[in-house]
Amino acid sequence: MLTYCRFENGKLVYVDGLEECQVVQAVSPSPVELSSLSNNLGIPMDFLAAATDRDERPRFDVEEDSKLIIIRVPHRNAASDIPYETLAFAIILTPRRIVTVCSEDTALWGDVVAGRGRLPSPEDPIRFLGTLFLHVARQYLAFLQSIRHESEEVERTIHGSMKNQTLVRMLNLGKCLVYFTTSLRANEPIWERMRRIAGRELTEEEQDLLDDVKVEFNQARDLADIYSNILNGMMDAFASIISNNLGSVMKMLATITIVLMLPTLVSSMLGMNVPLPFGDSPFAFWITIGVSLTLAAAAVIAFLRMKLF
Repeated sequence: MLTYCRFENGKLVYVDGLEECQVVQAVSPSPVELSSLSNNLGIPMDFLAAATDRDERPRFDVEEDSKLIIIRVPHRNAASDIPYETLAFAIILTPRRIVTVCSEDTALWGDVVAGRGRLPSPEDPIRFLGTLFLHVARQYLAFLQSIRHESEEVERTIHGSMKNQTLVRMLNLGKCLVYFTTSLRANEPIWERMRRIAGRELTEEEQDLLDDVKVEFNQARDLADIYSNILNGMMDAFASIISNNLGSVMKMLATITIVLMLPTLVSSMLGMNVPLPFGDSPFAFWITIGVSLTLAAAAVIAFLRMKLF
């Protein structure tokens, strides 16, 4: 799907055609739409093919009059077992327009269009890209906060009941943090290439904006590392608790088995078809029961003193 935007009064507004637009958004574009972009804007097809690969790594490339920038952006997929992931988001700079391409409809573009602050004009690509990258960093931070809240909810659930579904949910949140951490680190080399993207030395204002981008992404990376370490520690702690509970249950079962084995041993010995003491006594059955209960009671008392129950 292709949508077209034009810059007016610090905002991006949607327009109908390619002729009057300054920014083109391509979401999961078809081969026909990719071919149209390549023919009308002179974008190399290999740039567009790389842009539609959701697993493409962050990089910067130049070919003819087009510049390709690929970064990893966060994406929420509520229908998946892993609710937070990252996708490749491509920005292609042409002499007259900026084209963004993504394999999924992420919330990033909606945040940029609906943002309250004024956007720089696409005719100033460095400031426009810097503002776009700030939106990406803040989206990472917002999703990290959501992951933290979900992990706290899972922790409270586990305190009440350690069901497999709850532990799997925590494991999936840990995977989300791994994706975020890896993507945030992979994005870092892009900031060092902004001067090459601009084709000149950055102005002081542009450098300040780039520094803000670095600070936001570093904060997101540090938070992702912290939350990942906390979640891993929680998983290790709960694994130890589960192992300890299992050991306690096995110890209890072994103790009960020993207690029940003593009456069984007595009954087996006195039930043999050979001459035995008090075998002819009319109270033989009750004597056997008494001896069994006495041994069982003695074993229970001994185990209680050893705190094996």
